[in-house]
Amino acid sequence: MSAGSSDLVRLTVVANEAEAEMVRNLLATEGIESMQRVTDFAAGALDGWAAGGAREILVHAADLETARELVAPA
Repeated sequence: MSAGSSDLVRLTVVANEAEAEMVRNLLATEGIESMQRVTDFAAGALDGWAAGGAREILVHAADLETARELVAPA
């Protein structure tokens, strides 16, 4: 993502890295920058290793509403 990461907000949380990348690809097709990171859900479950598990998708605050519309269930 470009500079200004201080304005990042959580769009959603998904089950795993593969799902996170699918969401990010959808957002990218609409020109929305995003990033994913491991959540702290169930902290300690893997002794600090982020080998899998839930991921949160972050977008710039200005893109949040548009991004929500894109990932909303039909």
